[in-house]
Amino acid sequence: MRKLIAIISVFFCGALHADIQTGLAAYQRGNYGVAEREFRSAAAARNTQAMYSLGMMYERGHGVRQDDAEAAAWYRKAAGLGNPQAQTSLGLMYANGRGVKQDDAEAVTWFSEAVEQKHAEAQFNLGLMYENGRGVTQDDQAAMRLYRNAAEQGHLQGQYNLARMYQSGRGVEQDFVAALKWYRKAAEQGNADAQYGYGFMIANGYSVPRDDVEALKWYRAAAEQGNAQAQNGLGFMYANGRGVKQHDVEAAAWYRKAAEQGFAAGQDNLGRMYASGRGVKRDDTMAVTWYRKAALQGFANAQNHLGVAYASGRGTTQNDAEAAVWYRKAAEQNHADAQNNLGELFENGRGVQQDAVEAVTWYRKAVEQGHVAAHYNLGVMYATGRGVAQNNAEAVKLYRIAAQHGHAGAQNNLGNMCEHGRGVPQDFAEALLWYRKAVEQRHPDGQNNLGVMYADGRGVKRDDAEATKWFRKSAEQGYVRGQYNLGVMLAQGRG
Repeated sequence: MRKLIAIISVFFCGALHADIQTGLAAYQRGNYGVAEREFRSAAAARNTQAMYSLGMMYERGHGVRQDDAEAAAWYRKAAGLGNPQAQTSLGLMYANGRGVKQDDAEAVTWFSEAVEQKHAEAQFNLGLMYENGRGVTQDDQAAMRLYRNAAEQGHLQGQYNLARMYQSGRGVEQDFVAALKWYRKAAEQGNADAQYGYGFMIANGYSVPRDDVEALKWYRAAAEQGNAQAQNGLGFMYANGRGVKQHDVEAAAWYRKAAEQGFAAGQDNLGRMYASGRGVKRDDTMAVTWYRKAALQGFANAQNHLGVAYASGRGTTQNDAEAAVWYRKAAEQNHADAQNNLGELFENGRGVQQDAVEAVTWYRKAVEQGHVAAHYNLGVMYATGRGVAQNNAEAVKLYRIAAQHGHAGAQNNLGNMCEHGRGVPQDFAEALLWYRKAVEQRHPDGQNNLGVMYADGRGVKRDDAEATKWFRKSAEQGYVRGQYNLGVMLAQGRG
């Protein structure tokens, strides 16, 4: 939910009562005592700007004891007499429960009064109420109209929100060109949110050629204003050498700035830097600390990383049950890695009761998102008939997808299916092709299988020396079948 924005400047329009003029001049000098006296004099004469100004002084504690209830009382007096600034401020008091009982419907009422007078701040805040369904039925189109009205009056946050709606296609047809236009308008006036939004769009090539150097400029402008998203984005640019020379220390520094503001993605990224020792001294315990902070905010990537830490015992006590808890939290947010990881726990009965059907369920969810390892894992389940009806053809289909994406286990298993004609016509040449791809990644089973092909002359001229070479490579990785086959070759004096 986006926070309602309070009015932060005094703006008087039209002819000013003499007491108001004197009071405003005193207020701007910081002479709050004189300002209060003059505002009270004008308020006694039913001047709504003076009433509004007194409310503002009480809300901020300028020259008087800070008192939200008193502020609300003065806003109400001015609002009842039609002052749009006071109506907007009173709406904010109701929206945020300051000085009055929190009441979204009442907030909407007062924002609407000010909107009828085309008050930009009110248009923006009423847009937020419609976007978030607070006090009104949620309505993105109504929010969009209100943001546009505010934006066209130069309201910076309204311009930012209008751009955001165009970017996401909420309440309007998605339009990246329009989004860029409104982000830029607000960005050039110093709005940090818009500076980040504009930088993000050009960093990712939305309707414009990708320009990392330009994106970096806008990220930096926003980051230096303390925008956590931009600080995280700037860290990403340094970590990956985009638009700037790759620099892990600088990346970690910016991730830390975002993390210390509580930005979950920054916390997760800082955790990854600690886990890998990039830009900081490797510290698995610190990695877990930052993963946990982000995970407790519901950040799926961090929840998965925390699950991995528990499963592996890196930075924390090994605990499969705890790993399962965090994998599930991320998996239920449709995080593909976590879905695959949770499937592996169910397949092997780690931290949860062994359940092949449940494993297949989670593997399938990850497969639907194109997760490569999940294709391999689900292929194994089909090949062995675990949790699903045995189906070699389906296994081959899944192995092939994973193999084409470079998964060594899938390349080996696909080779094996081709070698033995399981789910696919027997084809030694294709088997050799996939075994060779697997051994390029030093896959021990693939090395052993390639050795068998040479030892038996299957699809290739028999070559005991070549067979022994591959059995040895497999054996040296501790693969039992490779060790056995190497022993047989040596005992028989072959190779």
